[in-house]
Order: sequence, then C-alpha cells, then structure tokens
Amino acid sequence: MEEKDVRRLLDILYGMVDEAKSAAFSPDKCVLNRDEVLDLLDEIRGKLPLELKKAQELIQARDEYVAAAKKEVEKMLRQAETDAKNIVSDSETLQQARLKSAEIIRRAEERSKELYRAANSYTEDALRRTEEAIQMALSEVQESRTRFRTASAEKMQEQREQLNASQNKTEEE
Repeated sequence: MEEKDVRRLLDILYGMVDEAKSAAFSPDKCVLNRDEVLDLLDEIRGKLPLELKKAQELIQARDEYVAAAKKEVEKMLRQAETDAKNIVSDSETLQQARLKSAEIIRRAEERSKELYRAANSYTEDALRRTEEAIQMALSEVQESRTRFRTASAEKMQEQREQLNASQNKTEEE
C-alpha cells in the first residue's frame, strides 16, 4: 500500500510541475507554490523508509522460508534414517530400505533446492521492484528540485532587474 502512496504522491508532484504556469519569457520554466511542493516532498521522504522496511521484511520472510525448508529436509532425513534403522536386517529388505532412504534423501534435497530457488527468485523480484520504485521516486524528486532551484533563481534575477530598473528610473527623474 505504501508503494502506491509514494507513486500517488509522485504523480501529484508531476501534475503540479506539468500544470504549473510558465515563467515570463521562458516557456520551459515554471512557477510553483514552494510550500505545496516542499510539503509534498516531505511526505514522499516520510514514505520512503516504509518502502525500505518492506524490502527488509521480504528478506526476512525469505530467510524464514529457507529455514523452514531446511527444517523440513532435516526432519525428512531423520525420518529416513529412523525408517532405515527399523527395517529388518534381512539383506533383501535391508537393500530395499537403503534404496528407499536414498530416494527419500534425494527427493528431500531436490525439494530443498527447489524451495531455496523459489524463495530467492521471489525475494530478488520483490527487491528489484522496490529498488526501481525508490530509484524512480528519487529521480523525480531530484528533477523537481533542480527545476525548482532554476525557477527560483530566475525569479530572484527578474526581481533584481526590476528593482534596478526602478532605481535607475527614480535616479533619472
């Protein structure tokens, strides 16, 4: 849910920049309400740690999943050993028991590897998506910040020029 909140906030920020009025004599620059943009950026900044916490929770869930799979394999191995010990020592029966225990061990090891691969794949995908969302959010914030600084500097320059022009006019009179 937090990921959608961050994306929604970024969409709002993008909309603000997209719909902002153009600065005078500069159609590629715009004027934004500083307080609104800063509030929105603060809210995004507040949400990003939640995204990171979610990624950490995914890693922990993967580790727990792998640990549970290992316990399952160990249990299966113990059961296979117990089964093998309980089988009558008759050579034919013993041979069958050994084959069966080897098969159980082989299947348990395959299952363990399969569970481990699935957990790693899931976690890798979740972390990749989280990383992309965070990177996209950071890029958009950096771009907005750059545009904001440029527009602010231009506005300050424009005001200085107007002030100088006004002073020059007053001095000429």
